[in-house]
Order: sequence, then structure tokens, then C-alpha cells
Amino acid sequence: MKNSIKVERAKKNITQAELAKLAKVSRQTINAMELGKYVPSTVLALRLAQIFEVEISEIFTLEDSDWA
Repeated sequence: MKNSIKVERAKKNITQAELAKLAKVSRQTINAMELGKYVPSTVLALRLAQIFEVEISEIFTLEDSDWA
């Protein structure tokens, strides 16, 4: 699953650590999501959408390989 977390962070001018604190996860979790190594739970995805004040679909995009 592709995501635009890094782009959204840049728009808000916040660090991975700041986002992690707001989302109540570790900075490593934010880093792993940005690198595409971790797919968040629905709750975390919703939390991120609230933090960034956007729809979930503006942050996360399914790829063809996600259907396999």
C-alpha cells in the first residue's frame, strides 16, 4: 500500500517524532509506514487522517499487489 505520510507531514511541518506522539505510536512505526514496510491498522489510519485533516484515501492508496 502506498502512502503520502511524508508529504502530509511536510505540509504540517512536523517531524516523525511529533507525528508519532500525536498518533500514539513510536517514531519507528511512522518511519516503517513511510518506507512502506508497515501497513497501519484501521484505527491508526483514521487517527492519521484526523491529524492531517484529510480523508484516509488521500493518505493511503491500494496497489495491485495488495490484492494478491
